[in-house]
Amino acid sequence: MSNKKLKEYKVILASASPRRQQFFGEMEIDFVVHPIHVNEIYPDHLKGPQISDYLAELKAAGYEKRLENRDILITSDTVVWHNGISLAKPADLDEAFSMLKTLSNDWHEVITSVCLTTNKSQQTVNQSTRVKFKELSHWEMDHYIRNYNPFDKAGGYGIQDWIGLIGIEEIQGSYTNVVGLPTQLVYKTLMAMVG
Repeated sequence: MSNKKLKEYKVILASASPRRQQFFGEMEIDFVVHPIHVNEIYPDHLKGPQISDYLAELKAAGYEKRLENRDILITSDTVVWHNGISLAKPADLDEAFSMLKTLSNDWHEVITSVCLTTNKSQQTVNQSTRVKFKELSHWEMDHYIRNYNPFDKAGGYGIQDWIGLIGIEEIQGSYTNVVGLPTQLVYKTLMAMVG
């Protein structure tokens, strides 16, 4: 089995995201879940992947339990980057609508950073995927916001949701990255860490 060496480690996924947990399960990686909650505030001068890198590392720094030998802590953050602006999780209906409106009929980047921390080292990797929405109608945006839950998603949408199925015309790069975890990159990095 390709991840035989990984089974000698305790992988700690510091995320409450059901999508990230599902991906780890589907990659056949044994893991435990210990969500870490931090104020996702970052310096204003950071751009694109610098933001998601910073926040993924900030979450790792917030892990109070001292990591033991053969523990691998995994923290991550996803940023939607559009026209030089980071679109975070919308605070309310109006902000969610505004985000979808600005993404409509345009390309944007979805950047996910993953920080892998042991008691001896730390490595942060990130991946960017370009996503193109069709021109979304007022009804489509309103329907999505009122019937789904965009408030826990960067940019106010989930590619795996209804809005992604009917609205996304094209993606360039990793699909799983847009969902919230660049699975191939994470697996490759974990395998390199455990040798």
